[in-house]
Amino acid sequence: MAAAVAAPEVDTGLVEVAFRVNGEQTKLSLDPRVTLLDALRERLGLTGTKKGCDRGQCGACTVHVDDRRVLSCLTLTATLQGKEVTTIEGISGGDELHPVQRAFIDHDGFQCGFCTSGQIMSACKVVEEREVRTDDQIREAMSGNLCRCGAYPNILEAIKQAKKGGR
Repeated sequence: MAAAVAAPEVDTGLVEVAFRVNGEQTKLSLDPRVTLLDALRERLGLTGTKKGCDRGQCGACTVHVDDRRVLSCLTLTATLQGKEVTTIEGISGGDELHPVQRAFIDHDGFQCGFCTSGQIMSACKVVEEREVRTDDQIREAMSGNLCRCGAYPNILEAIKQAKKGGR
């Protein structure tokens, strides 16, 4: 009787990554080259984060990782073990809009809307930054987020409203 030979393990090259997305624990098995942007959109169905340039130049894919702004098209999902990711879908309180979302509506801070989720995610952090006070400082802090429609004056007013905490 021949001894049973175990089949050799096949190295799939996949990595297991466990992290939180919008407050919910997530575990993915994926190629280590998969960006956070692609994981969010294609694996988790969170399509609010937009794929603009896919090169880190436009800011449309901005999300928060551990409470910091990051470009999800340049962030490898494999680096997120144990981290907290917040997308545009996760910033509001249920049916209540985030103050930045409300300000963008109040000031028409979007036109075509493609860049809006990235603009809002960046603006949320700009609102929190105490050292960003003047119009020029706000513009500088938002400089990584491009708007092809040119809604910059409205975006600036929206951020100023949100920084003041109201209308």
